[in-house]
Amino acid sequence: MKTLTLQTKTTMNHLLLKDSFDLFLLIEGEVTTFNTFSFNGRLKKEYLDELPKEEYSKWKALKGYCLSLIKGKKTPLNFRFIFTLSKKEIANFLIEYELSYDPSEVIGLYLNFHYENGQLNCTTGTSLKSFSLDKSIDHAWDHRALDYFYQLDIPFDIL
Repeated sequence: MKTLTLQTKTTMNHLLLKDSFDLFLLIEGEVTTFNTFSFNGRLKKEYLDELPKEEYSKWKALKGYCLSLIKGKKTPLNFRFIFTLSKKEIANFLIEYELSYDPSEVIGLYLNFHYENGQLNCTTGTSLKSFSLDKSIDHAWDHRALDYFYQLDIPFDIL
């Protein structure tokens, strides 16, 4: 697990205006402006015409709503977004990093964005169905996340 302090303006452009995080799934989010707006990214299958492959909405489907809450003359008091990779992307990640985990054992590979008091942080995280002393997946996910922020040219400091 790594916690990064991100350059806010550049990161917000990538989060809300570009497609950089569109393939991530949103687990949950909260934006506080004049009210606190909370949302759960879990799809309501009974509402949808086609059954989705994933349990959660892609960020691409929700970022416009979040942008409408955040944009304005004042910055939000705070916000948080919890992203994870799709099941397919988790499987690809395990292959790419030559990790011996079964994809069904991985609950999630997370990016937790949190903005408050003018500072934007992102904490990486992993979750497995069972306890393991093997931290190779944690290290690989931290490496992947740092590399991704480098690729996007998002300045950051590691806390």
